[in-house]
Amino acid sequence: MSVHPRVIHKRRETITALPLYYSGHLLKKHRKEKDFKKYYAELRGATLFLYEDDTQDTYTEKLNLEELTSMELDSPYQRKTPTIFTLRLSTEVVQLKMDNPDTGEEWRGYILTVIKKEIPSKLQLLPGQMMQLQEVRDQERRRRNLLTLRPPLPPRPSVLLASPPPPPPKDKPDGAPEVPECFFSVTRQEAERMLEANPEYGGMILRPSTLENNYALTIRQMMPSGPLTRNYRVTTTNSGFVIELETPVTVSSLKGVVKYFLEKTEYRLRPYMLSQPYDTHIELSFAPSITLPTPKTIPKAQVAPMLQSKTKEAPALPPKEPVGGEYVVPCDGSSDDLNELKLVAQLDGELQEVLKFRRDGICAATTREEEVTTYENQTSEKCHFNTVLWAIESAVV
Repeated sequence: MSVHPRVIHKRRETITALPLYYSGHLLKKHRKEKDFKKYYAELRGATLFLYEDDTQDTYTEKLNLEELTSMELDSPYQRKTPTIFTLRLSTEVVQLKMDNPDTGEEWRGYILTVIKKEIPSKLQLLPGQMMQLQEVRDQERRRRNLLTLRPPLPPRPSVLLASPPPPPPKDKPDGAPEVPECFFSVTRQEAERMLEANPEYGGMILRPSTLENNYALTIRQMMPSGPLTRNYRVTTTNSGFVIELETPVTVSSLKGVVKYFLEKTEYRLRPYMLSQPYDTHIELSFAPSITLPTPKTIPKAQVAPMLQSKTKEAPALPPKEPVGGEYVVPCDGSSDDLNELKLVAQLDGELQEVLKFRRDGICAATTREEEVTTYENQTSEKCHFNTVLWAIESAVV
């Protein structure tokens, strides 16, 4: 399902953070290249953003027109021939080609108006198009004035003036909250090689800048035309860190720098983090041998000898043991003890009677079982005799 153009326009505005002045299709190539390549271009502020097509929300290339030194028209304005411009920038020379000469004249008018903040003379445009150029000129003037009239930073507190904070370390320390995990103390070339060699680790590296106490961000994005590597400068100030874009952005920490790029690219980038090794073998651990603790040697106490008394007491005599066959009555002959002895004798007699009664009952039950068994045996033998006798009589008859 295709994305609505309004949504794409909103995403581009969020990523570039610049007003849109003009857009359309054009062809572009460098001076040393042979063939032109088709792009969808947007003139936002003083920057020309190039997209693969009009449905792409992230630009592929951009041209900073503030570095423009000259803009030459290779072919004069004619109705039936394409228009070709040569843009000489401080670092490169680029050619732009428009198949429609009227469209080429509009591009020339908008580019020169934005750069010079004046409408160029001898433009072959309609009155309505000229009015749009005037609005673009006024808007660009206001934007430039806001950039130049930016309010100064607030004064530094007196507490911090006495002892300025040390600069952030360029090496990644363990457990330092102000340095993100994608920080590496490498150069630009080393960071680009790391991103190219290990794309699975991520596409964003924060590194020290060549300027002292400043930083840089190297990112590598996958585009339809292939991987694209960019570098951004991060300047340290008293109020935080400034990301140097078309419209500079100030954040409070280095982690905020990484977070800003993640949000602006809709989390299509990932911070570069090295892969940590994992174990693949489980070792069998044995129970440790138990060693009994050695007993402690308790030193003998040095006790002073006891003084014996002069008068020795006679040792107590052992109790007299009873003579064999002799009863020992553990009482002192009182009436209560005699009553207890009588009660014990009475209970002993009753117990003897109960045991005798149980013994007689067991004997009687045994005799009864024997009589029943004998009767059953006699009856069985009698029945067998009668059967045999009946069999003999039947045979005789």
